[in-house]
Amino acid sequence: MSFIDCCSEETVHDCAQKLKVCGHGVRLKLLCMIAKQEDPCVSELWVCLNQPQPVISQHLAVLKKKGIVASQVQGNRRIYSIIDPFVTRIVQSIIESAG
Repeated sequence: MSFIDCCSEETVHDCAQKLKVCGHGVRLKLLCMIAKQEDPCVSELWVCLNQPQPVISQHLAVLKKKGIVASQVQGNRRIYSIIDPFVTRIVQSIIESAG
């Protein structure tokens, strides 16, 4: 793969959009929490972030709409996970650097 291939306009645009969505402070905290916790649900996320549940739900909806996270229902809980490999690597890097 040449330098030009890895930095095509499409690749750069796609990565820039993901960084823009994930760059919001609350969303980045959510992603870190989702990556670190086993089976995190909305109620755990909003309590940990000390934010109202509707605010967290709105941020999760943005992440879900952009294909960054997915959710599944387990019993009476909606569990979130990061499904985008690019974002997963970024979040893991943040978690590792925070030590």
